[in-house]
Amino acid sequence: MKGWKNPQAMAESLEDVWGEAVLKLPDGPSFEAFRDLLPPLRYTNTRFRDYPIVLSAPAGPSKARWVSNGSAVNPRADKPPMWKEAGWPVSFHIGGTSRPFGGNPSRLDGPLYHEGHLPIVQVEDNERAVAYLEEAFASVTSPFSDAGTVFVRFTVRGDGGSLEAHFDDSAPASGGDGSIRDAEGRALLLYGPGWSWDNGARMLRATPAAGHTVELAVCTRPLAPPLPALTAALYETERNASLDRWQTLLARGTRFGIPERVVQNAWRSLIIGNFVVAIGDRMHYSAGNAYDHLYEAECGDATRALMLFGFAEESRRMVKPLLEFNRQATRYHVAGHKLQLLAYYYWLSRDTRSLREWEPIWGPVIDFIVSSRQKDNGLLPPDRYAGDIDQNVFSLNSNANCWRGLRDMAAVLADLGQQERAKELAAEAATFRAAILDAVTKSERLDSKPPFIPIALFGVEAPHEILTATRTGSYYDLMIPYVLGSSVFGPGSPREGWIIDYLRSHGGLAMGMIRSTPHQGQFNNMPGVNPLYGLRYQLTLLRRDDVGHALVGFYGHLAQGLTRDTFIGGEGSQLLNGDSRGRTFYLPPNSASNATVLTTLRYLLIQEWDLDDDGRPETLRLLFGAPGRWLREGATLEVAGAPTAFGPVSFLAESRLNAGSAILTIDAPPRRPDTWLVRLPLPPGWKTTRADIDGNQLAVDDGGQIKLTGRTGRFVVRIQVARSEPNG
Repeated sequence: MKGWKNPQAMAESLEDVWGEAVLKLPDGPSFEAFRDLLPPLRYTNTRFRDYPIVLSAPAGPSKARWVSNGSAVNPRADKPPMWKEAGWPVSFHIGGTSRPFGGNPSRLDGPLYHEGHLPIVQVEDNERAVAYLEEAFASVTSPFSDAGTVFVRFTVRGDGGSLEAHFDDSAPASGGDGSIRDAEGRALLLYGPGWSWDNGARMLRATPAAGHTVELAVCTRPLAPPLPALTAALYETERNASLDRWQTLLARGTRFGIPERVVQNAWRSLIIGNFVVAIGDRMHYSAGNAYDHLYEAECGDATRALMLFGFAEESRRMVKPLLEFNRQATRYHVAGHKLQLLAYYYWLSRDTRSLREWEPIWGPVIDFIVSSRQKDNGLLPPDRYAGDIDQNVFSLNSNANCWRGLRDMAAVLADLGQQERAKELAAEAATFRAAILDAVTKSERLDSKPPFIPIALFGVEAPHEILTATRTGSYYDLMIPYVLGSSVFGPGSPREGWIIDYLRSHGGLAMGMIRSTPHQGQFNNMPGVNPLYGLRYQLTLLRRDDVGHALVGFYGHLAQGLTRDTFIGGEGSQLLNGDSRGRTFYLPPNSASNATVLTTLRYLLIQEWDLDDDGRPETLRLLFGAPGRWLREGATLEVAGAPTAFGPVSFLAESRLNAGSAILTIDAPPRRPDTWLVRLPLPPGWKTTRADIDGNQLAVDDGGQIKLTGRTGRFVVRIQVARSEPNG
C-alpha cells in the first residue's frame, strides 16, 4: 500500500507497523487491507511443494493427501520424520506433452471449495485451447471411506483433451477391468469408462471429448473385493453423500450468519477442517505429518472451539482423551490446561454427569499440582521453559496456568455442591497465587521499557530487546500469551498491559499475529508468525475492550495466516520466504490455527467473562467486538443457539441505517448474568442515540453500551442511530 513499509522493513521493525497502519484506515482493519501485502501461503517443505489438502470422512481414521494444484493424490513428501506417507501415489498429467497437472501456475485457477466451504475441491488447468477441470473429494460411506478413498473427476472444456494418471509406486500391481490391484486382489485404484491401463508404463490414459468426464477413485488403504464398477452414476452418488454428510454436520452446530463472505466461508471451512483432522474421539494437532497426535493446550483449544460452535456431543467425547493425555516433559503445563479445559467445558455444558464420571481422571491432576508445590517458595518445581526448550526453570507459564486450573475447579466444585472441598481448593489456589505474584515481584525488570515480565523467574531471564533474535526469545513470544490467558495478575492489571506493550514494542507481533523466527532447521533465521499462539492475546484484548487490535489479529490471520479460499493454516509461516506466487508455511493443516480464528470470531460476537475474578463467569457482552461493516445499511447479522456459560443465546441484528434505526431481536439465556450488555457495531460515522424495548427507554452510555441485565425470554431492542459529528 502506498506509503507503507515494504515487507522486508515490516519484518525488521520492532513494531507491528502494518497492524498499526490498518487501524488508521477509515474502515479500520479488514481482510482486504491485509490481503495483498504479502503473497499467499502456498509452499510446504515437501517434494510436491504446493500445500496438501487433507481429505477424509468426518473424524475418519483414513486420511488422504490431495495436492492443492491438482497434481497428485497421496504423493510422497520425502521429508521424514516431519511428514508421513500413506497410500499409493497417483500423479496427473495433461496435454500431448504429458505436462504435470498444475505444473504451470500461470494457467491455474483454484483451488476452490464447493459453495466456498464444503470439502469438494476444484482446480482448473488451462492448456492452450483446452481447459481441464479437476474435482476431488473423500468418500464418507463404507467401504470407500474405510479405505480413505478420494474420488477424482476430470472434465474437459474446449477442444478434446489428453489425460494420464501415473501409478507412482514400485509395489507389485496389476491393472484391468476397471481397477489397479495388489497381489491379494485388493483395489488400490478404481477407474471408470474412458481410461485404458498401460501395464508397462504403469499408467492410465484417457482422451475425453470436450464436455465429457472421466472418473477415478484412489484408495489410501486397499479396498477388499468384491470391487464395484466405477461409473459416473456412482461418482454422483458418492458426491451427493459427501455433500449431505458435511451439510448435516454443520447444521448440528450453532448457526452464524456473518454478512461478510470471506468470514462466513472461513468459519464453516474451519469447523469442517477440524473434523477432518480429528480421528474418532481424538482431536489431533494435524494430519499426515509429525504433529498427527494430541497436544494438550493446542488440541484443547481446538476442542473448545467445537464447544463454542455448538458441537456439544462431539466435544464431550473429545475432552476425555485430553484429560487422559500425559507428557512428562511438560507435565505441569499439561496439568494446568487439563483443569482449565474441564472447567470451561462445565460452564458451557453444565454436564455434571460427565464431571462425576471423569473424576478418577481429573481428581489426581488436582492432587498432583497441590502436592508438587514446594514448601520454600510455594511454586512448582523447575520444569521446561517450553516443550522445545530443554532448560529447567521456575516457569511463570506453568505456575500461572496450574493456579488457574485449581482456581477454576474450586468454582466448579462449589457449583456441584461440594462446598467443603471447594473451599479447601480455593484456599490452596489463593496461597498459590500469592506465591506466584511474590515470585514475579522478585523477577520483573522495571528498568526495561515497558517493564519486562519473564517466564523464567528469579533473574534467570533477561529482557529480550528483539524478541525473535534468539530461540528463547521466540519461545517467550509463543508462551507469554498463555500467561495472559491465565489472568493470574487479575483482569485489567498493569502487568497485563506491560506484557501487551512489550509484545508491541519489541518485535512480538506482525499484523496482530505472534511472531517467531526459527533458529535451526530449514527455515533458520527466516522471520515468520505462529498465529495459533496468539489466541489468548486476542482474548485478553477483547476482555480489555481493545477491539481495534483484536480485529487486526483476526483479519491478519484470515488474510495472511491461512491459504486463500481453502482456509488452511500451519503451525507457523515465513513472512519473506517464497516467491511472487506464495510463501512457505509449516506442517499444515493445523487444528489450533483453525480454533484461533473460530474462537476469536465467537468472542467478537459473544463474550462471557469472569471480571470479578472468582473463577465463575458473571458478565455477558453481545456484539462488543464485531466490526462496523457487518451492520452496513441493509445487512443482517445472526447467531442462533450459541452455547454460553449462561445457556444458549440467539440474536438477529438488522441494520436500517437509512431509516435511522436498527432492530435487535434477542433470545435471552436461561441463566441470568449478573451483568449483561450489548453494543451495536456501526460503520464509521454512525452512533447509537437511543434504545427501547416495547417503548420503555433503555440507558445508552456514551460508548453505545446498552444494559440488558435481568432480561429474560425473547425481546426486541429498537435502536435509533444517527450520523456522528466528524470528530465525535
